[in-house]
Amino acid sequence: MSIELFNRLEQKVTSAVEALELLKMEAEELREENSRLKQEREEWERRLTAVLGKLDELDGDSQG
Repeated sequence: MSIELFNRLEQKVTSAVEALELLKMEAEELREENSRLKQEREEWERRLTAVLGKLDELDGDSQG
């Protein structure tokens, strides 16, 4: 194997490792964002449930 081929192979391996590291960092950022969005959605669901409960109480009071 010539030194030129070895150098090209080494460069490709280095590039692949760098790309994998970037993808790992991006995946971690996406996991964190996903977690934040899940928490936000859960908070909205709690608030909506509370509002709907109040509307049900009003509806029940007006029919009673």
